[in-house]
Amino acid sequence: MKTLGNTTASQAKDNVSDLAIWGDGDIFKLICKASSKKEGWMKSTKAMEIIGMGIALQVTTQQRNPDGSYVVAEAVTFIPGVKIEETVDDDGKVVSRKLVFDKDAMR
Repeated sequence: MKTLGNTTASQAKDNVSDLAIWGDGDIFKLICKASSKKEGWMKSTKAMEIIGMGIALQVTTQQRNPDGSYVVAEAVTFIPGVKIEETVDDDGKVVSRKLVFDKDAMR
């Protein structure tokens, strides 16, 4: 079965025994994700921030076919003047992210 619930590279490393990562596995930050193991689908939005310029935005949809195989659709685009804003809890753990306009990048 495919693991649909990973949100970080370290979590994926824990859940996928043969996962190999080269470089920064978390360069794309998860913005939002929804999935259903029962229905066999996953949708996610990830962003890679280019400081002072904008973000590369990636959206992914995976759907399980009746035969058990999966289909994947992805799109990537660059959005200038946007940055990732993180919300952290009292322990410093990131609990959410959102995309916000970066007024300093547009100068």
